[in-house]
Amino acid sequence: MKRFTSERLELVRNAAIVGDFIWLNISLMVIYALADWGEPEAELPSLTAYLTVASLSYVPCISIFRVILHYRIVRSEQIVSRLLGAVGLHMALFITVLSLVGIPIVSLPVLAGFYGLFTCLLIVWRLGLRHVVKVRRMHGHNIRTVILVGGGDNMYELSRVMSDVSYGYKVAETFFAGDEEGSYPAAPAYPAEMERLRSWLSTHAVEEVYCGLPSAGKEDVLALIRYCENNLIRFYSVPNVRNYVKRRLRLTLLEDVPVLSIRREPLQRPMNRLLKRSFDLLCSTLFLVTLFPIIYITVGIIIKLTSPGPVFFKQERNGENGKVFVCYKFRSMKVNKDADRLQATKDDPRKTKFGNFLRKSNIDELPQFINVFRGEMSLVGPRPHMLKHTEEYSALINKYMMRHLVKPGITGWAQVTGFRGETKELSQMEGRVRRDLWYVENWTFLLDLRILAMTVINAFRGEKNAY
Repeated sequence: MKRFTSERLELVRNAAIVGDFIWLNISLMVIYALADWGEPEAELPSLTAYLTVASLSYVPCISIFRVILHYRIVRSEQIVSRLLGAVGLHMALFITVLSLVGIPIVSLPVLAGFYGLFTCLLIVWRLGLRHVVKVRRMHGHNIRTVILVGGGDNMYELSRVMSDVSYGYKVAETFFAGDEEGSYPAAPAYPAEMERLRSWLSTHAVEEVYCGLPSAGKEDVLALIRYCENNLIRFYSVPNVRNYVKRRLRLTLLEDVPVLSIRREPLQRPMNRLLKRSFDLLCSTLFLVTLFPIIYITVGIIIKLTSPGPVFFKQERNGENGKVFVCYKFRSMKVNKDADRLQATKDDPRKTKFGNFLRKSNIDELPQFINVFRGEMSLVGPRPHMLKHTEEYSALINKYMMRHLVKPGITGWAQVTGFRGETKELSQMEGRVRRDLWYVENWTFLLDLRILAMTVINAFRGEKNAY
């Protein structure tokens, strides 16, 4: 039996965690020393107490947002995203624990300085460590020796990916199935006969096997799996789906039946849906019982004085799963028969002067907090379209209806990245749909906060497509 070689990647993970705690404490000490506490020296809160609470609060953050920089293939944005999640959770825990144990909570500027410095140091530290890992692999350390069995486009692509030495793979040999199409660059054309393969494995050190043999060769595949598991070799099956699906897939099980999902949907998870709905409900309730009555009275009076008709404009639109709901807006146009058929244009004669201001400032969208409170919409999500547009564009744009997998939003990723307002050309709506689908597949709570912040900034800065 061959000895399995440990790659000691736990050392990298542990080094990352130790470094996190070091930078956490350094950041807090620096801000503590520079902060203007406005108190006599004797009454300053204890630095030791802050350091203790901060360090203990970071423990669950590491457990939830695990270290992934040592993974074979991981993108920088994935590392940074996890770090931001850990920092956000730490902030909540840090403030909560300080309140519970009776330690004075630091001022907002001190808190902002601490987390700003800590976040910057953390990102530089983790990405720097990731770079060190990649360089070490390029120099022959932390290498996994693998073989590829099978043929076809997906196995060819796998060999191309593994040729990047920074990922830490060494393809020792490739074996071909005789009835498979495709080839490997500069690889010897060995037929993937199981006896020859077992003979090769018995005389060579290998840690992983990637098998792309078709299901027709079930007995050969099972024999290969048994050999690998009896000789401490990790076995990976490469499904032959690349010919019709060229995207990331997610494997789930229905009983003992493996099923591949072609789309990642974070909001299918109950906890994510609960988090998003709780935030929506909290924000919409606070807004509706505080600022909205004042805005409604003020805007309503002006609308009534400037044009005849109702204060609210109500329109049926498609929501989650295509369900029709009534969307609320402050009326910005004269009452007209084309409201459910035509989009607003830049110099639309239907708009009132005050309505033009409402649209440019986004105030016309504020009644949609009622839809959010009722659960028909979310603060953030794909913008809901009028029924006529859904009918037209679903026939013209591939995957258009998939934007209805989540609740529509008052604002969305498409709107803050340049795809707001009138869609004069089909390509503009296609761009909006691509961004909506990206949001559906990449949702995080931090992404929602980012979109909300960008929406507020754009509102103050002004948008040329807001009309």
